[in-house]
Amino acid sequence: MDFKTELKKYQIQIEEELEKYIRNGACPERILNSSMEYSLMAGGKRLRPILVLATYKLFKEDIEKCMPYAVAIEMVHNFSLIHDDLPAIDNDNFRHGKLTNHKKFNESTAILAGDGLLNNGYMVISEDLLNTKNPSELNKKLKIFNEFSLAVDRMIAGEYVDTEYEGKQISSEYLEYTHKNKTGELLKLCVRMGAILADCNEKDLEKLTEYAEKIGLAFQIKDDILSVEGNELITGKPVGNDEQKGKCTYVSKYGLEKAKSILEEITKDAIKITNDFGEKAEFLTNLAEYIKDRNK
Repeated sequence: MDFKTELKKYQIQIEEELEKYIRNGACPERILNSSMEYSLMAGGKRLRPILVLATYKLFKEDIEKCMPYAVAIEMVHNFSLIHDDLPAIDNDNFRHGKLTNHKKFNESTAILAGDGLLNNGYMVISEDLLNTKNPSELNKKLKIFNEFSLAVDRMIAGEYVDTEYEGKQISSEYLEYTHKNKTGELLKLCVRMGAILADCNEKDLEKLTEYAEKIGLAFQIKDDILSVEGNELITGKPVGNDEQKGKCTYVSKYGLEKAKSILEEITKDAIKITNDFGEKAEFLTNLAEYIKDRNK
């Protein structure tokens, strides 16, 4: 199976699973539910839940066991996108080629929709914990739940630093800190969740964590590049926003060509790690290339 076909297969699996969690009905909060569904089912790459499944499949085939964690991370990711787009933060009008949540509904509904998706992510995992009877399995999942909470905390911290330092010059260390936390922590979490759920050994977990750190940073650097030279019709969001807002990015800090060079090197480093796992890691190898070469 080639990479694009396998990627699409994963995306379909995730979409079908997410649909199970859509809240319907004529309840008083039906507009809030519609707002949550609007963002959760807006499409996108579904990269984070796919990373959970693909990493799990390095070791085991029964990926339905890690589906709750894949769903939960996508809910949290969409919470972050809704809040990221709000007037008080990035003030964006479009996401995935559609109106952002606060433009489609209103600002207060968007805030609460984001809150709802964040809480739903925790609910999905806690329900899985309640249904886990084996003590050793439960202990493993509690470790994941703790890492999940810490990663969300770090993502929020990274978003804060990114917002707080708009229009200011920051050090290379702060720039890397922002990128690693704002974007990288959730991507690292996805890989670690899949690996831990599949009972991988500590040595492999260390390697995969390093791989995840590399692609997490690569993903944000590529976003920085697309903000300068992307096609709005493809990216689904305005190009040039980072520069207008005075955000410090890898492009503003190092220049476009240097940013591309750093991206290339980080991707090569990530691929060196997947090579240690042989053919079974081919999808993760191709995913690193996909992140580097994507146009949205």
